[in-house]
Amino acid sequence: MAQSVQLTHRPETVDTVLARMRVLGATLPEQDGIAVFNRVYLAVTEEVDRLVDAGRFTDPRAVATLDVRFAERYLSAVDAVAGGRRPPACWRPLFQFRRHPGVRPLQFALAGINAHIGHDLALAVVDTCRALECEPTELEDEFDRVGDLLVSLEERIREDLMPGPDLLQIADPLTHLLGSWSLERARDATWTAARALWALRRLPDVAGEFTQRLDAAVGFAGRMLLTPLPD
Repeated sequence: MAQSVQLTHRPETVDTVLARMRVLGATLPEQDGIAVFNRVYLAVTEEVDRLVDAGRFTDPRAVATLDVRFAERYLSAVDAVAGGRRPPACWRPLFQFRRHPGVRPLQFALAGINAHIGHDLALAVVDTCRALECEPTELEDEFDRVGDLLVSLEERIREDLMPGPDLLQIADPLTHLLGSWSLERARDATWTAARALWALRRLPDVAGEFTQRLDAAVGFAGRMLLTPLPD
């Protein structure tokens, strides 16, 4: 199950998370699929940290806790692969195709976002509720604020990583492939999944099966996003 994957070094603060992502980015080749996603995620985490410091969140402790628990899920997948273990199913396509010459940087970025939002975020909400001894509804405002930030960045990510204006044609395979996935829809589904997992927390067998099926479904979507395309 996804919950069994543990970090080699468990980060405890947003600064520690940021430091680990910066080190990871410095050690990977620029075109590596994990490096592409890592740059995007680092930018998002830096922006969340900036907004927390600026007092833009009602409950900064909740945001910081969610931010760290969320990042732990991604970093634990990186640690699993580095240690010769299998990462959660949602991350496997990105690690498998990370160096494929037929996969574009935008595909790498969105496949990573798909894995992290579609699977990891739901588990991170549950982790945060346990850590803060609160209900998911008490995190909803902060969840929505962070989600709005992610959605606003998605358009910029697409613009920055789209290979060129000729690929904006509706018939282009990349445009067609990526147009079928929406971060906003993924975020909404994640909130529902988080609430379901919280409701199932006293039924570990059912919660485990739910998590495994979520993991597999998100992994399947990631595999579709990483379909190699002709030049």
